[in-house]
Amino acid sequence: MPISARPVADDLATLYACAVLDGKITAGHFVREACARHLRDLDSGADRNLRFNVDKAKRHCGFFPAVLSVTEGAAAGKPFHLLPWHGFVVASLFGWHREDGLRRFRMAWLETGKGQAKSPLMAGLGIDMMGFAAKERAEVYAIAGDKDQANVLFRDAVSMCRANMPDRADDEFESLESRGDIVIRGTGDLAWKIEHPATSSKFQSLASGDSISGPRPYAVLADEIHEFKSATPLGIWKAAIDKMSGDPLMVLGTNTPATNQIVGTEYSELFQKVVTSQAQDDSLFGFIARVDESDWETVFDNEDCWSKALPALGVTYPIDNVRSRVNTAKLLLSEALATKRLYFGMPTGAEGFWTTQEAWDSCQGEIDETALEGFPCWLSLDLSKKNDLTALSAIWLGQIGGKAHRFVKTWYFTTKSGIADRSRDDNAPYDRWAEMGLIEAVPGATIDYEFVAAKAKALAARHTVEFLTFDPAKIDDFIDACEAIDFPVWRFKGPDEPEGKGLKLVSHGQGTRITFVERSLCMPKSIERLEDCILEGSITIEKSPVTTMCASNAILVSDAMNNRAFDKKRSRGRIDGMTSIAQAAGASFSEFAPRRRKAQVVIIG
Repeated sequence: MPISARPVADDLATLYACAVLDGKITAGHFVREACARHLRDLDSGADRNLRFNVDKAKRHCGFFPAVLSVTEGAAAGKPFHLLPWHGFVVASLFGWHREDGLRRFRMAWLETGKGQAKSPLMAGLGIDMMGFAAKERAEVYAIAGDKDQANVLFRDAVSMCRANMPDRADDEFESLESRGDIVIRGTGDLAWKIEHPATSSKFQSLASGDSISGPRPYAVLADEIHEFKSATPLGIWKAAIDKMSGDPLMVLGTNTPATNQIVGTEYSELFQKVVTSQAQDDSLFGFIARVDESDWETVFDNEDCWSKALPALGVTYPIDNVRSRVNTAKLLLSEALATKRLYFGMPTGAEGFWTTQEAWDSCQGEIDETALEGFPCWLSLDLSKKNDLTALSAIWLGQIGGKAHRFVKTWYFTTKSGIADRSRDDNAPYDRWAEMGLIEAVPGATIDYEFVAAKAKALAARHTVEFLTFDPAKIDDFIDACEAIDFPVWRFKGPDEPEGKGLKLVSHGQGTRITFVERSLCMPKSIERLEDCILEGSITIEKSPVTTMCASNAILVSDAMNNRAFDKKRSRGRIDGMTSIAQAAGASFSEFAPRRRKAQVVIIG
């Protein structure tokens, strides 16, 4: 029996879900999963005290065409009839309730390609929740990374309040403002607040960093999350929502973030887990419109898949707009990357990503450090000068399926002092990563290398470490730190020099210069080794947002002989993890013979 034959299918959420799963509407994996979740919860949600109120879903969906008019585009002046994907969102948000009568969803994630009418939808939600949801003194806020972006959504709301209401005669003008339902503070584009006098409610826009006194938000509408430089503002607003009684709502709208847009990426991954049932949270709603991974290779030529990321395509968004963009993207690599992400929902790396995004993603995995004990291991160190990131990587040589395979894990260090400021300046949540244990934040204003030395000492005691390779900058301070904690190390200066006691330290050249000295390490060779391993699938790098940030920030430079190196000055941010990983890869291929190896190493990553 087809899904559309379900007896209860007269609300926009259920109708859309059935149409998607019947194949009548083309949708990507995450949208199909969201639809399946809706239908599954209709059947079994009562076991978790969830109920779907069809009447409330219909009332809020009906608010849009009954009260609001479209203000831009070919449909300007016509009633705001919800697009099918709009209907699924609105009916889901207002139809699902808990046993206590409050709405189920307190946070929603809306991710689509460009031009899919997210901002008008969110503006309409704001108007509805401000004055027409039977909530006294409701406070609604439109926020974004900066005030200009927040005003995009807010101006949509202002325009709707000033527009002629639906179904008025040609010679009749009546808007929410003109009939007194709404008061708009400010004129023209300088409007700054919408008020609903009957309920003493308000709707205004703020930049994410703006502070207001004692906000009591009933709705927070955050636009263009992929542009947010820090998760802190969202966390503050989320905390404000959580403190509110009743059923407040936070809606996050965005295009697919690039992998170096950490805030958007982490939120998107959270909602992906929820809609695919990898994580259970009945308070979160996700609508993630992307083409499927199976579409990636042919996405520019396969128009049939475009609507997976562009659910308004051919309805309110002309397909010729996309065709024009694609034609340009075929000619320019930079445009290709942006088009794949912004229009088709492919989470590409930043422009200039040093390797292909697909290759990088394919080598990410989990590392079981305990299972790697006894296998040949090399350490690599990239020290920070003051309070930046310090990265210590370990690479182990094993086998998978009888073929050599390398496994990499990186530890990061920074300082507690000033971590919030660096998080803001670098657009990276170091403070939150430190709380999660992804970075060790050490006391003081500069990194005490004894913490780094202690980690290297622990690794050397536990694993078969051949040597530690290092960027020569600040290495003398590291050696002093090793001495302070009774960790014997010695610096290799050439094959003709006598060996010392303890852990051997081998210098690793930086820049594009190739060294031909026996048993020397240089960046061009190490990068080539690392790239070969990634493209061959013979390396697993522990999946970490810190490492992905470093990879996304890294930029390669080449000399006249095409010898390549990472350029810290031109890179978009911290790249310490990529430097230490590349050095480790080069070390593991070096001419220094391991002391001992197991005859057979089989590790399943």
